[in-house]
Amino acid sequence: MQFLDFEKQIAELHERIEKVKEIGGTEGVDISKTLEDLNMKLAEVKQQVYQNLTPWQRVQLSRHPERPYTLYYINEMCTGFTELHGDRLVGDDKAIVGGFAKLNEHPVMFIGHQKGADTKSRQYRNFGMANPEGYRKALRLMKLAEKFNKPIVCLIDTPGAYPGIEAEERGQAEAIARNLYEMSKLKVPVICVIIGEGASGGALGIGVGDRILMLENTWYSVISPESCSSILWRSWEHKETAAEQLHLTAADMYYFKLVDEIVEEPLGGAHRDPQKMAQTLKERILKNLADLNQLSPAGRIAQRIAKFTAMGRYEEV
Repeated sequence: MQFLDFEKQIAELHERIEKVKEIGGTEGVDISKTLEDLNMKLAEVKQQVYQNLTPWQRVQLSRHPERPYTLYYINEMCTGFTELHGDRLVGDDKAIVGGFAKLNEHPVMFIGHQKGADTKSRQYRNFGMANPEGYRKALRLMKLAEKFNKPIVCLIDTPGAYPGIEAEERGQAEAIARNLYEMSKLKVPVICVIIGEGASGGALGIGVGDRILMLENTWYSVISPESCSSILWRSWEHKETAAEQLHLTAADMYYFKLVDEIVEEPLGGAHRDPQKMAQTLKERILKNLADLNQLSPAGRIAQRIAKFTAMGRYEEV
């Protein structure tokens, strides 16, 4: 179990509890009262810490190395997942995965960013940063789902689209722009869920849907706090201030009507109880799919376009 810097108090209590258990096991003393007191203290500290998280702390939680990723959610929520590969043009981008799976016996096309759990897999997945062929693969799978009249669920978790020269040479901007255009016109229900980081065009490339959901400890912004800090202050030292000023948390996004729902996480983050998180997310997806299936394809498209057209606040002078 890994702890972040602001979880120091919680980590210390966990360590004390483990030491007490060790003493009780080796010396045969009654530790029940001590454990009860420590667990009560731990519960109090957790409530205090996690109910008063700053935007930067939520960013840290969204990047926690033990946080579940797309493939975990698919395998936990669904059965019969069949991954599909390649964009039929360049190759298969490992940063984006997708394929059909059964969600309570309902076939659904799942598409999402996939990060790695260790150094080797992170390099293999390019840290969840997709190339143009990744977004073209995603669009190919969306069109396939539309052809067979199956709903689409996109799971978003990326620090951004891959910024390398080779990605630009292969048309990164065009690939993302094409997805925005085509996703706005898909005839099937589309649900997008931000499960971790939602950065810039990398997130938007699979982020146009009828319903946009955000997990409680995630962020969604045109730029990361570190990059914003480096532009404005020429240093990453002001990343916490940048996180506050960017208004990138789920609560901020809901207030500005950029997302439709906030999905509650287990206390401490999705990684503290990933099975419970997957079950909660599954219930929300099924509920939204049921609502969207009541609409006609033309009605869904009209609502989707109106939804994104209405985003943003401005004043004419």
